[in-house]
Amino acid sequence: MKFIQTIFREAFLIVPEPVQDSRGFFERIYCEREFATHGIQDVFVQHSRSFSALRGTLRGMHFQKHPHAEAKVVSCANGAIHDVIVDLRPSSETFRRWQEFELSSANRHQLYVPAGFAHGFQTLEDNSEINYLISNFYDSSASAGVRHDDPALGIDWPLSITVISDRDRNWPLMTV
Repeated sequence: MKFIQTIFREAFLIVPEPVQDSRGFFERIYCEREFATHGIQDVFVQHSRSFSALRGTLRGMHFQKHPHAEAKVVSCANGAIHDVIVDLRPSSETFRRWQEFELSSANRHQLYVPAGFAHGFQTLEDNSEINYLISNFYDSSASAGVRHDDPALGIDWPLSITVISDRDRNWPLMTV
């Protein structure tokens, strides 16, 4: 696995390094030792999956509030997504900055999202399936989000939104 530094010191794009032969390939998608080498000490206690039938579906921008904040490793098992993370840590030098990534079943990239970041994505293909390794158990009372179209963030989504939940459409705007 190759860990590529993002604009955020603690977030990484993880690129596979497959070993190929006549059967196909084999690659690691998680290695505790390699993650620790890059300062990632999280224990992943939950593995979740989401499925979106239609291209243009938007999910996010989600996070869990302290003390239930969670780090995630996100990958796309089928289809493709435009994945976005936003630094929501007020004391961070990158507070309110966002970065985008394309995760797909073709490139097999993963994204490590540290605690304190909002995460969301828009599907680029029909029938997109997303996997998440999550470092904390879900607690509905800690579930939170920010608006995908918040002018304070200025996230540039690539497609018109075809499907979005009422909850995601109505997250609060950040105060300026």
